[in-house]
Amino acid sequence: MKSTLLILAVLLLWGGALAQTSEQAAEQTGVSNTDNRIDLIRPDAPELAAHGPYDIGVRTLDLVNEDELDVVNAVPGEPVPRYDRPLTVEVWYPAELSGAEPRGEYAATTRDGTPTTLVGRAVRDAEPDTEGAPYPLIILSHGYPGNRFLLSHLGENLASKGYVTVSVDHTDSTYLDQAAFGSTLLNRPLDQQFVLDEMARLSQNSEGFLAGLADTDDTGVVGYSMGAYGAVNLLGGGFTQASVASDYAPPNEILALRQAGNEAFEGSVDPRIKAAVAIAPWGMNTGFWDAEGLAGIDTPVFFMAGSADDVSGYREGTKAIFERAVNAERYLLTFENANHNAAAPIPAPTETWGEESFMHYADAVWDTVRMNNIAQHFATAFFDLELKGDEAKGAYLDLLRNAEDGVYAVDEEGDFTEEHTYWRGFPNRTAVGLSLEHKTPSE
Repeated sequence: MKSTLLILAVLLLWGGALAQTSEQAAEQTGVSNTDNRIDLIRPDAPELAAHGPYDIGVRTLDLVNEDELDVVNAVPGEPVPRYDRPLTVEVWYPAELSGAEPRGEYAATTRDGTPTTLVGRAVRDAEPDTEGAPYPLIILSHGYPGNRFLLSHLGENLASKGYVTVSVDHTDSTYLDQAAFGSTLLNRPLDQQFVLDEMARLSQNSEGFLAGLADTDDTGVVGYSMGAYGAVNLLGGGFTQASVASDYAPPNEILALRQAGNEAFEGSVDPRIKAAVAIAPWGMNTGFWDAEGLAGIDTPVFFMAGSADDVSGYREGTKAIFERAVNAERYLLTFENANHNAAAPIPAPTETWGEESFMHYADAVWDTVRMNNIAQHFATAFFDLELKGDEAKGAYLDLLRNAEDGVYAVDEEGDFTEEHTYWRGFPNRTAVGLSLEHKTPSE
C-alpha cells in the first residue's frame, strides 16, 4: 500500500524545483519558446511529423453526460448519488480559411493554475472543409491532472492530415478542478466512450458544424498516463478484482463495472474504435491488470513510453501491458532514459520556467519538441494505416527493433543503397535513443 501511495503522490506532484527563470535559461541555452507554440516542427524531425495539406479550424463544445455516478460524493456503504457530468472538449478539423492567417490562440492554464496563452495553427470557428469528409475521428485524453490542451500538438497535427480530433477536459481531473482520484479511475473510459457517442450524434445531425464531418465508424483514441489507462480499459482490458477492492479505488467496488469477466463490460467494447495510441498508461504497476484482463484487447495499439518512467513504470508498467495484450496487433516505441513525460505533453509554457510545474511537461534527457515530432510521425503512420487503410504507411512501422543498429547508406546521387537499413523517414543520426517492438496476435 505504501508503494501505491508513493506512486500516486508522484503522479499528483510530478515536478521539480528549477532555479533559473525562463529569461536566464534562454540566454544561456539560446532556446526559448516565448510564444508558447504548440505546432513546432524541428529541422531534424522525422518525415511524417510535418503538418499535412489541410488548414485547421477549432471550436469548443460543452457536453453533458446525464445521470452518471457521482464518485466524488459517494459514501462507503450507501447508494452512490448520480449527477449530470459536464465535459468541455476542443475540436480540431480540416477547414477553409478563406485567406485568413493559419494562426490561433488558446486561453489555458498551466499545471499550477497560472493563466497562459498557447499559440498554434488552428483558426477559431473556421468553416469546415467538407470536400474530403467524413474524416476519421480521434479522441485525445490527458493525464491526471491535465487539460484538453496538454496533447494539443497532436490535435492540430492530425487535423491537418484529414482527421477530426477532439480533446477532453476530464471533470475532476483538470488543473483547476482536480478532485478524488476515484472519479478519474471510473470515469476515464466512460468519458472517452461518451465523447465518441456524442461526436457520432453531432456528425449525424443535419445541423451544426460537425454535420457529416466525422466518420465515427473509424475512430482512434490517444491517451496519456491516466488517459492511456482509460484507453486500455476502453479497448477491453478489464480490471482485476484486487484493483476493484483496493483502498484507493472508488467506494462500494464501483469499478466492478469495468472488471474482467463482467459480461456487460466485455460486451460494451465498441467496434467503432479501430486503433489506439497509449502513451505511458498508468495502472499495471499498481495491480489494475493481469494477463486475463489484458487478453480482452484485440484492437491494434501503439504504445509509447520512456524507459525511466517512475510514475507508470516501464518494465512492470507499459512494457508489461504490451507483452500481455496477446490478442492485439501492437507496437512499443521506447524513448531510452526518458521519464513519464515522454512524447505526450506540449512544450512547457513560458510561465512555468523557473517553477516546479516546468517538470510537469519537460524531461531531463529529451527535448519536448523532438519527442512531440516523433510522436506525431508514428501516430500519423499508425492511424493512416489502421483508420484510412493506407498500406504504404506500414513501411514506417516495419523497422529494425533498435534504431542504433540501422545503417544509413546513400549513393553519390543521394539515393538509398541496398545497405540502407536506417529507420524510414528519419534523417541520418536522428533515430538515436529509440527502439520499436512489434508483436502480432498470440505473440
